[in-house]
Amino acid sequence: MKTTLPKKEELERKWFVVDASDKVLGRMSVKIADILRGRHKPIYTPHMDTGDFVVVVNAEKVAVTGNKEEQKLYMFYSGYVGNEKYRSLADFREKRPDFIIEHAVKGMLPKNRLARQMLKKLKIYAGPDHPHEAQNPETLEV
Repeated sequence: MKTTLPKKEELERKWFVVDASDKVLGRMSVKIADILRGRHKPIYTPHMDTGDFVVVVNAEKVAVTGNKEEQKLYMFYSGYVGNEKYRSLADFREKRPDFIIEHAVKGMLPKNRLARQMLKKLKIYAGPDHPHEAQNPETLEV
C-alpha cells in the first residue's frame, strides 16, 4: 500500500471558535495546539502544516487552577546584565489577556519555522466579539 501525502493546494482549512470563559488554561491550550497542527485530521503529517484556524474569544475570563493567578510569573530578558523582569499572570490578565493563551499554545507547538506558521492561524480576542463571522466558524467544545 502506498502512503499518500497531502498537497498544499488540496488542503481545506476550517475555522473554529473557542469560548475561553471558565476553561482551564492548560487543557484548553492542548486542544487548540492539536487543531493548529492538524492532529485531529486523518491526513496529519508532522512536517506539514495541515491544521485549521482557531479563534479564541473571552480570553480575559480564562481559568487557572491553584494559586497560579499570583504565583505564575512570566520572565522577560533584555540581554543586558541584571535586566530580567518578571510579571505575574494577574498583570497580563488586565493589560494583555491574549498573551496568556498565546504563550501557553506556543509552548505546545514544535520549536521551528513550521510552528511560527501555525501560530499565525491562532486569533485571540479579549472580549466576546471577533471579526471572523464571514468564515462561518464552528463552535469547538474544549
